[in-house]
Amino acid sequence: MAAAVVWRRGAAWLRSCRGNRELPGVPRARGCAGSREVVPTCERYAVRRLPFGRLADGDVAFFERLMPGRVVTGEEEVKPFNVDWLKSVRGCSQLVLKPQTTAEVSQILRYCHERNLAVNPQGGNTGLVGGSVPVFDEIILSTALMNQIISFDKVSGILVCQAGCVLERLSEYLEEQGFIMPLDLGAKGSCHIGGNVATNAGGLRLLRYGSLRGTVLGLEVVLADGSALDCLTSLRKDNTGYDLKQLFIGSEGTLGVITAVSILCPQKPKAVNVAFLGCQSFAKVLETFTTCRAMLGEILSAYEFMDEKCMELVETHLKLSSPVADSPFYVLIETSGSNSTHDEEKLNSFLEQAMASGLVTDGTVATDEKKIKVLWSLRERITEALTHEGYVYKYDISLPLGKLYELVTDMRARLGQTAKNVVGYGHLGDGNLHLNITAESYSHSLLDAIEPFVYEWTARYSGSISAEHGLGFKKRHFIHYSKPRQAVLLMQQFKAMLDPKGILNPYKTLPSAPEGSTC
Repeated sequence: MAAAVVWRRGAAWLRSCRGNRELPGVPRARGCAGSREVVPTCERYAVRRLPFGRLADGDVAFFERLMPGRVVTGEEEVKPFNVDWLKSVRGCSQLVLKPQTTAEVSQILRYCHERNLAVNPQGGNTGLVGGSVPVFDEIILSTALMNQIISFDKVSGILVCQAGCVLERLSEYLEEQGFIMPLDLGAKGSCHIGGNVATNAGGLRLLRYGSLRGTVLGLEVVLADGSALDCLTSLRKDNTGYDLKQLFIGSEGTLGVITAVSILCPQKPKAVNVAFLGCQSFAKVLETFTTCRAMLGEILSAYEFMDEKCMELVETHLKLSSPVADSPFYVLIETSGSNSTHDEEKLNSFLEQAMASGLVTDGTVATDEKKIKVLWSLRERITEALTHEGYVYKYDISLPLGKLYELVTDMRARLGQTAKNVVGYGHLGDGNLHLNITAESYSHSLLDAIEPFVYEWTARYSGSISAEHGLGFKKRHFIHYSKPRQAVLLMQQFKAMLDPKGILNPYKTLPSAPEGSTC
């Protein structure tokens, strides 16, 4: 058995992270939302600390000289950076660094590379798969102070900014210029654009504007050895050699630290409408989507769905009110265009057809900004409502549309009364299901009933076990359900080439090496 690790926190000592065996670690308090203490990740999971260097006083002194006033070491001060926002995983880092420039990030990684110190890049810490917090004592490199907008070209619509810019702040800045960000997320008030790119976040606008793999034009990245890669192009067309930025989009900080982003932004629509509708079956939800796509065409910007259980939760825990009562399924449709009269005519024509054909039983339409936000909150705040239910098991799945909700019904039948709630919602226009299962508290037996069944089911229908959240720490060992062995091997080779010491966000994204040192 591995010996316990003793972490120094100023004058205090904290004994934790006993890797090398799986312990029955469960949250000491009820559920994700209410937990005052979260068991360290390395106690809950069978994970062993890799042979990285240990933080010494001389290391802290170096960083304090490099970044005076931007080195965090106190136990209470570091604590928020060690725990994910769901309060489901917790690391044991003793040090948070807050660089302001790419040059500082370069110096940090060069030093850590030489000392073999593991580093955990962290943006807004809004991830759902444990990718943004340490597993053991990795140094946390926070991009929170890298929050400057570098340039914006009103002619081309190309924004260049540092990686730590909060998505909502970028959206507000662009709207003043008559533009919008090509992505929108429920976590926009906290998430960083660098983290969005590092996880290839999808969100609510992907149906209209596509993924970040298309809208991101260039990146500036610092590699594990501290060398800076400047691919921060602002060109929409550049066919010279390999498109290296694609390696880092979706790599979850395991190949390099993104420090700046160049992104193509669409013009702000002059007319936005939102329809919130009720459907009596999931088959009707699919038929409504087919009709919607055919009749709304170029102005369709979002098509979201949620089941009645989701609505019950937002009404019960958040005191929100549904404008459509007692429906098994709900659909939110957004249109955005340049001519309000034209868009309203198309939307009304679609709604008349949907009602007349029995696809939709009830609904409401909002055209002013305040009412639109109210309708969107019913969909965007489902994640928040779920945290009030206790512990949440979250799954982010891509499936063929015809199979999308079958996973929810099959999971309900499988779990029966062992789960408190099994709910489904998501971006139907993208084929993306958010399957959430709640319980009073964490249960290993319940987890065993869910996994690997959920991944086997997804693989059976050629789906993806991660549509937009990434793999992080929680799902890295399940990558084989979505990628062939040869693809995973190639990924590991890329990792070994760009980060030979493995110091960047270890224990994340790719399966662990078969051997590691004890704690």
